[in-house]
Amino acid sequence: MTEQPNNPLHGLTLEKIVTQLYERYGWEGLYYRIRINCFQNDPSIKSSLKFLRKTQWARDKVEQLYIQTFS
Repeated sequence: MTEQPNNPLHGLTLEKIVTQLYERYGWEGLYYRIRINCFQNDPSIKSSLKFLRKTQWARDKVEQLYIQTFS
């Protein structure tokens, strides 16, 4: 595995990103910050991951929120 010192998401899984954001903001807080239905309609980590893995624009927004929150 190559080192990526300038990548703040290096070594993080999508599951860890979503879990930490959920622990920080809760589902309502996540939906308030990113208007994605998987955060509003019967939200769970599993269903959010399924959606985010298939939808690149939504994943980009979640990753950006993570960087803004924890960097």
